[in-house]
Formats: sequence, structure tokens, C-alpha cells
Amino acid sequence: MSDAERKMQFLFALRSKGVTDSRVLTAMERIDRRDFVRGGLFSNRADEDMPLPIACGQTISQPSVVGVMTQALQVNPRDKVLEVGTGSGYQAAILSHLARRVYTVERHRRLVLAAQKQFDRLQLTNVTAMLGDGSHGLPDIAPFDRIIVTAAAEDPPGPLLAQLRIGGIMVVPVGQSDAVQSLIKVTRTEDGLEYDELRPVRFVPLVEGIGKE
Repeated sequence: MSDAERKMQFLFALRSKGVTDSRVLTAMERIDRRDFVRGGLFSNRADEDMPLPIACGQTISQPSVVGVMTQALQVNPRDKVLEVGTGSGYQAAILSHLARRVYTVERHRRLVLAAQKQFDRLQLTNVTAMLGDGSHGLPDIAPFDRIIVTAAAEDPPGPLLAQLRIGGIMVVPVGQSDAVQSLIKVTRTEDGLEYDELRPVRFVPLVEGIGKE
């Protein structure tokens, strides 16, 4: 299959799962998921709509879930975005084509280094990967226009909600880690917080602290 056919098939699969925002589809077309699963046992399955294991016991989410989350975030070109849970770096790379600045926090040093290496290789100069406890966000850089959390919390984390600008949006999977979780969109308004439930998902749990590797 040619690269063009592969991309067409990939985009068709995304549309069939509800990803219809043209800016999101263009960003996902520009970022090759294969770049973020290279060297792994499953790199030949990068085009399939399925989560894949990566280092440190983590996963790279299936493209349709990445697309749905990105679409729900409604990123504008001037936005400053915080991602909690860098993982492979795939989600942050897509956000880099939609936002002004992307800060992505990961608790595993090995994943931070690998993701930053890919960002540099792809010349994504508006993304910064940082080692840290993402559950606390980045108070020194806050507030953020958009926050995306790629690990499941039992409730939307208070410290992250506090770092969301008025008018800002956070997308986060919420629920017990061993059960089906719900993808929640939180909008911060002048009057408080509005919650929208988007769809059932399954993510690794949001863990506090810094990992050992």
C-alpha cells in the first residue's frame, strides 16, 4: 500500500469514529504515528486503530481516541496547552500543529527523553517535554487555555482545574482505573465549571510522583 493510500485509509477510519474537525484531521495527517512506536514490537501496527504498549508499562492511545480528545479540546492557534502524561509524545505532536505552545509533563524520565528526541527530529519547536508530577500541573507556567490529561483520575484533579483560564477547556478521563472510565470535558466559566460526558474510554491511572525510570 502506498503512503497516500495508507493516509487516506487512516483518515477514513478517524472520520468513521466521529473525528470530523478539519484542523484536527490535518494535524493527524501530518504526524505519522509510526514515528512514535519505532523500535517497538508493534511498530508494524502503528496504522491500526488500537492502543499499543510503549516503554515504562505505558501505552500509546488508539488514534480515534486521540482524535476525539483533541477535537473536544477545541484548540485555537493562540492557545497555550498543558498535556499531563506525555507517553510516546504522539498526542503532544498533534497539538503542536494546533496551538501556540504545548507543555507536556511526564513522570518517567525515559519517556520524556524519547519524546523530546522525536519533537526535535520533527522540528516541533513549540513543544516542551518536562519531567514532573503531572497531577500538580505546572503552576509556574499557568494559567492554560487548554489542558488534556491522558491518564484516568477518580475526579478531575483540583490543581489542574485551578490552572485553567476562564473560558478554558480541560479534557480528562474520569473513573476507577480497573473499570470503564468516562471522557469528560470541563469548561471553566465566570460562574464555575461545566461538565460534559463524551464517551466511555479506558486509560492507565493517573499516578502521583516521579517514576523510577
